[in-house]
Amino acid sequence: MRKVFNKIDKPLFVLTIICLIFGVMMVGSASSLKAYMSKGDSYFYFKRQLFFILAGLFAFFIVLKTPIKKWKNLIYIAVIGVMGALVYVLLKGEVSNGVTGWLFIKGFGIQPSEFAKTVTILFLALTFERLMKVRNLSNVMKVLPFIVPLIFVFLVFEQPDFGTMMILVGITAVIFFMVPYDKKTKFIMMTFTIISVLLLSLVMVVTGKGLSESQKARFNFKDPCTRYREVTGYQVCNGYIAINGGGLIGNGYGNSKQKYLYLPEAHTDFIFAIIIEEMGLIVGIIIILVYFVIIWRILMIGKKSYNLQGSIICYGVATYIALHVMINLGGVLGVIPLTGVPLPFYSYGGSFMINLLICLGLVQRVSVENKIFEQKHLVR
Repeated sequence: MRKVFNKIDKPLFVLTIICLIFGVMMVGSASSLKAYMSKGDSYFYFKRQLFFILAGLFAFFIVLKTPIKKWKNLIYIAVIGVMGALVYVLLKGEVSNGVTGWLFIKGFGIQPSEFAKTVTILFLALTFERLMKVRNLSNVMKVLPFIVPLIFVFLVFEQPDFGTMMILVGITAVIFFMVPYDKKTKFIMMTFTIISVLLLSLVMVVTGKGLSESQKARFNFKDPCTRYREVTGYQVCNGYIAINGGGLIGNGYGNSKQKYLYLPEAHTDFIFAIIIEEMGLIVGIIIILVYFVIIWRILMIGKKSYNLQGSIICYGVATYIALHVMINLGGVLGVIPLTGVPLPFYSYGGSFMINLLICLGLVQRVSVENKIFEQKHLVR
């Protein structure tokens, strides 16, 4: 394990650990009152988040130690498993915030749609690595791999979870443009995608299914403080109050006022507002800059990858993190509608945290395999 660990991207790993430590501290602060009032334990969500991080790090090191080629057979089981779980939650899943996307087992919520993101990245990476070595590949075979993410998108849309659906679409789109197909093939595939979207829209119109009323209301997101007493403005406006109250240096750790039930999702969707209120705008800017560095490091690992699968994994994970950051901060700042998308490293949540660390484990495994490949070629 030591030999493997020596080959990881150290700056990326250090930033990951720093973000995890600071993130769990902020979850503890932001959730303290809610945890005490609802669970009788001020550290309830803190302890659970710490458990999620440890579970995620355990998965991280398993993925780090496992050569990517060993996932070739397991990925099909993962695809079937995630599809089955997504179908199951549609039929028997519990509703949370208007979304039927959760399985609850002994008090722990599992969100299969989160794992669909990682499975999509890994499935497309392994599939295209193999397909690009086939001569005279038919157009059908070129299109076929994208059926899997399309099914994921449809099942997540039916929950309906618009934020997760958009992230899946974004990841798939980036990978689509990465694949070295000729212009004619890409035109055919784009046509296929447009037809699929139109068919999905037709199904939505015919069946009458789509976003719930509460989710539709989120599209009324401009000037939230003029609707303070309404659901469409209450949360975002209180987020503004938290950000404004923090100023440049904040009110000090644990001294947020808005977490006192003014922000119902203080430790999840709106944790960035609490961070600025307690730690200040300067810390908020540093967090955003750190995201840029993390994404840049991942992209550089992908750029240096000696094969297509490594590049796809890294660019897919970079897209995954970037979209989560943009959609979460966009919603908190009132630039786009709120979609319930968590902020990487900081928002409370088990499925997301574990899945995020699995993704970072895959990126670090690409870094390890890049260095092994370089060493072999230096020896030659």
